[in-house]
Amino acid sequence: MKTTKPPDGGAVPPLLSIANLTVSYGVVTALHGIDLDVHEGEIVALIGSNGAGKTTTLAAVAGLLKPDAGSIRLRGEVITTIRPDRLVARGISMVQEGRQVVPHLTVTENLLVGAYLRVDDGVQLDLDRVFGIFPRLQERRQQSAGSLSGGEQQMLAIGRALMARPKILLLDEPSMGLAPLVISRIFEVIRDINQSGVTIVLVEQNAIQALRIAHRAYVLEKGRICLSGAAAEVRRNQAVVESYLGGKKRRPAA
Repeated sequence: MKTTKPPDGGAVPPLLSIANLTVSYGVVTALHGIDLDVHEGEIVALIGSNGAGKTTTLAAVAGLLKPDAGSIRLRGEVITTIRPDRLVARGISMVQEGRQVVPHLTVTENLLVGAYLRVDDGVQLDLDRVFGIFPRLQERRQQSAGSLSGGEQQMLAIGRALMARPKILLLDEPSMGLAPLVISRIFEVIRDINQSGVTIVLVEQNAIQALRIAHRAYVLEKGRICLSGAAAEVRRNQAVVESYLGGKKRRPAA
């Protein structure tokens, strides 16, 4: 897969900016004052081991967790205390780990849930667009979501988020539990969605796939950012290779 050309982040302010973000679960601190920027048009990957703080970061951006300290800004506006539904209206949509479709609703009804805040007349157009991205969903549009395969439910969850017309799409482990062929298709769709103009923040255990399609990446360890940079550079970092890409430690020269 080829990535699109990353935008020029030098002169243009970030679309999303996180500064000194600290989040705790009770007495356990999950994020220790992290800083992170996402520019319009990018795919930014967050990689790291389980418990590193990746999902916590997304949940804080989506308004699902209240930070202890720090700020989150969307186009310069502080959004740290804004309710999740108001953040959706401002253009932030999240696809949570585990898909979380509404099993007793049909595919079409699940997709329309994603447009519940909209009052414009473009909902049907976007519904057709989602069916164009995911033809399998169109074939199963009258089936209950609970009867779909895991891959189809992931497609449905992404499609539902797209129905809100997001500026930023937050994806939490979109490949988890899926077959290899389905994973390949999901990553192709993520790339295509980005190329259509949607900025994406991607949390993904499959670091190889994530770094192939991302423009930039942040590596988190124990709630701190230990490395960041262009995805291609992060992919070549020996510590990342050893920890997340299945590589072997280089032997020192004799």
